[in-house]
Amino acid sequence: MQAPSRREKAARRRDRYSPPDMPDFDVIVIGAGHNGLTAAAVMARGGLKVLCLEKNHFIGGMASTTELIRGYRFELAGSIQFPVPNEIFEQLELDSCPIYEPEVQSASIGEGDQPPLFLYSDPERLLGHLGETLGTEAVLGMAEVAAWAEAPARAIGRFEVRRGPKSLDEMWACAANEAEREAIRMAMFGSVMDVIDRYLPDRTKHAPVRSMLSFLAVNSTFRGPASPGSALCLAFALASPGTATMSKVRGGLGTIADHLRRLFERHGGQLRRHAKVARIVVGEGAARGVELGDGEVVTAPIVVSNLDPTATFTQLVEPEALPDAFARRIAAIDHRAAYFQAHFALRGLPEYRGPYEALNDSAMGRNVTFFGTAEQMQRDFEGCVRGEVPQSPSFNLQIPSLDDASLAPEGMHAASSFAFYLPIGTDRESQGRLRDEMASRIVAKIASVAPNFPDLIERQLNYPAYTYELMFGCTGGDFTHGLLQPEFMGPFRPGPRGWPDNPVPVEGLYLCGAGCHGGPGVTFIPGYNCASAVLEGTSARL
Repeated sequence: MQAPSRREKAARRRDRYSPPDMPDFDVIVIGAGHNGLTAAAVMARGGLKVLCLEKNHFIGGMASTTELIRGYRFELAGSIQFPVPNEIFEQLELDSCPIYEPEVQSASIGEGDQPPLFLYSDPERLLGHLGETLGTEAVLGMAEVAAWAEAPARAIGRFEVRRGPKSLDEMWACAANEAEREAIRMAMFGSVMDVIDRYLPDRTKHAPVRSMLSFLAVNSTFRGPASPGSALCLAFALASPGTATMSKVRGGLGTIADHLRRLFERHGGQLRRHAKVARIVVGEGAARGVELGDGEVVTAPIVVSNLDPTATFTQLVEPEALPDAFARRIAAIDHRAAYFQAHFALRGLPEYRGPYEALNDSAMGRNVTFFGTAEQMQRDFEGCVRGEVPQSPSFNLQIPSLDDASLAPEGMHAASSFAFYLPIGTDRESQGRLRDEMASRIVAKIASVAPNFPDLIERQLNYPAYTYELMFGCTGGDFTHGLLQPEFMGPFRPGPRGWPDNPVPVEGLYLCGAGCHGGPGVTFIPGYNCASAVLEGTSARL
C-alpha cells in the first residue's frame, strides 16, 4: 500500500481539527517578545480573551534581560529604547517604566591616539563638544545629515501608527520640494558614503562622525557604507518623533517586557511559558488555533505570530496553504545577519590609558564604541563576504551595571559587546573558528586602550547570530526580522495581514513582529498596529 503524500497528511490533520463550537480563546499570540506582549496587552484591554505562548522561560524575546551567567544579567540583542510615538507611550502606560536618558549616549574611540568623542544626550552640550573637538564644519555637517534624513524617514512612515506603509507614489508625493525628493532618491538608491561625503567630506577631520554614522546605518543590513541602498537605513536610524531620543531602561530592556506582561495579565490575559508552538492549525483556509510540541491543540479563530515572516510561514504553516507568489515573497526576505555579540562577567572596571582617561568616569565609560573609519568598514564588509574576520572589528562595549548595580554581584560588572562583520554562510565548525577569532580580536582591541581588561574577565560568552536563531527561533539570528534594506522597507515590508499586493492567505492569521512595517527597534509599533487591526476586524464582524 502506497504511503500517503505530505499533502494528504496535511489534509487529514486539517480534517481532525474542525472548528469547535466554542474555541478556547479569542486570540492566541505566538511569542512573548516585546511586540507579542504589546499586541496581547492591547487586545486583552480591548475585551478579547487572549493567550500568549512563549517557548522560553523568560519573556521579552531579543529585548530581554536574562541571567546568562549566575549572578549576572545581560541585555541580549536589544539594549536601546527607541523613541516611541506618543499614542503608544500613553496606551502602554510607559511613563511608569524606569526609562531615562543617560548623560552620554556613547563615547567613540577612533583610529589613532585621539581623545574620545562624546555623544551627549543634551543637544546644546553635544553641539558645543563637537565644535570644540571637530570644528564648526562638523557641527554644520551633522545638522545637515539630520535634516537630510527627515524626508526619507517621513516617506517610509517611520513612526506612523495604525496605518500601512505608503506606496512608492505616496512616498515620492510626501516630498515638499526638490531637495526632499533628492533626499528620498538618495536614500533609496544611494549609500551611506554618498551622504557623509556630501555633508562631512573631510576623511581625516570628520572621521569620528563619519564612522559613527556608518556603523549606525549598516548594523541592521548586510551591506557596507559604500553599498547602494545603505543610506535608507541611516535615515531610519536617525528618525525621531519630535524631540524624543534614544533612551535606556534601568534593569535592562527586560523591565519593559515585565511591565507589558503585568498590563496584559491585569486585563485578563494568560501567559504560558515553556510552550513551544509546533504548527498553526489551518482548516478551510482559516486559522483554527495552534498545536504545541507535546501534541496539545489550543483553539482560537485568530492567531497572531510574533515570529519573523520567514519562520512563521516556513515552519508553522503547511506549504500547501501558501500560494506560490506568497511563498516566493517570503523566500526573498534577506536574513544575512553578520553581527557578533560577546557577554562578559567582569571582576572590575576597565582602566583606560591616556588619552582616554575621561572614560574612567562611570558616566562617560558606560558605552564605548571602537570604530574603524567608514572606508575600513567597507573593506571589512567586503572581507566578510569572502569569509574573513575583520583584523580590527568595529564594535561597542556597554557596561549597564555602572547604572544599575543589580545586574551583577557586588563589586562585579556585566558587560556586552556588539560587533560587525562576522562572516556567515559557513559550516558550524568554521563558524566556531571564526567566532573565536572575532572574540579574540575584540578583547585585544579593548586591551590596547584598557590594558587590564583581559585580566578582568571571569567568564565570557561568544554569540554569533546563529546562537540567537537557536535561542529565539528568528531566521538566521536576524534581530531585524528582515534586514533594513530598500527591498524590505516601506511598501516592501508587510503589515499585520501581509503586503497590499500579497496578503496573508490564511484568514485570521496576523503578523506582529519586528519584520512588519514600523519595525524593527523597540518602538512597539508592529505589535500595536497588529492589535489595532485585530480589534477593528473583530468589531466589524460583531
